[in-house]
Amino acid sequence: MSFDLYADLTLLEACPADSAMPFGLASGLVDGCTVWSTGGKDRRNQARQSYIRCAQKENLKFPPRLEVDQDGGEPPDPSWIRFEIAFLLETPWYSKDDRPFHVLDNPVRKDRVFGVPFMSEASWKGLLRWACRMSAGLAEHLHRNRGKLDGWKDPAWILHLFGNEKEEKKDFQRGALAFHPTWFSRIGFEVINPHSRKTRAGTQPIYYEVVPAGASGVFKMLYAPLPGSVERSNVKPFEAINGLLDAAQALFTTYGISAKRMAGWGTARVTQWKAKQRFKQPISKGSLAEFTEQFATWFNRA
Repeated sequence: MSFDLYADLTLLEACPADSAMPFGLASGLVDGCTVWSTGGKDRRNQARQSYIRCAQKENLKFPPRLEVDQDGGEPPDPSWIRFEIAFLLETPWYSKDDRPFHVLDNPVRKDRVFGVPFMSEASWKGLLRWACRMSAGLAEHLHRNRGKLDGWKDPAWILHLFGNEKEEKKDFQRGALAFHPTWFSRIGFEVINPHSRKTRAGTQPIYYEVVPAGASGVFKMLYAPLPGSVERSNVKPFEAINGLLDAAQALFTTYGISAKRMAGWGTARVTQWKAKQRFKQPISKGSLAEFTEQFATWFNRA
């Protein structure tokens, strides 16, 4: 009896053509196709096509009993606010998976156990901090300093929301925001085909596994300041949150949330803005202007 998965997979007599989804994108289908693809060019093409056909025909969801992406209720503390931003991708979303052995060169990031594509909370934090910095004048600073961050200091409202960078050792403070991953239920594929300069013909197609345009997602974050942090930061929470929401709008519609933003991937249209706070009626609006107008009254209500 063998206990080596890949040793067993070398005994396959045919390329896998079907698997339970989305689990097959984490193990099973992807493992079999990957091993099969090492048997030469014909097998590689067969394995890629088999994987692509299976991956994009399914609605990728967690088992309902796990309740991984359930609707969050009211935050437990009255000073905390839960934000939910529903969006619709207008261009493909891509973030490279860290799986070292895959039938495709550029697989999209997925949960290692269940195979569902997702954008991590750390990615959200980094991108949103960057968008806030851009709204606070980072672009002008980089222009003046030849693209370098030297001398840049985050304004107090950004420090209040996101905290210091990890390498900060003096006056370190934790940010008031906590982020959740965003799960997607669809997979698509994009092909880049480099051309020879001499023959002007395609050489070898490069496949990108992506979340396709038209897929929906929900970005969730929790504003949960530590006791006394507002006073120590010397910020006005309402103004900080307004700056955060404006930056989020720019991130979705202008900059993009994908790893290939420079190629135009990852732009999205926000379809709904939501806020929930304990002992208050939740608010929900389709546009940021309407949401911030109602949020101003809602936030200051006792």
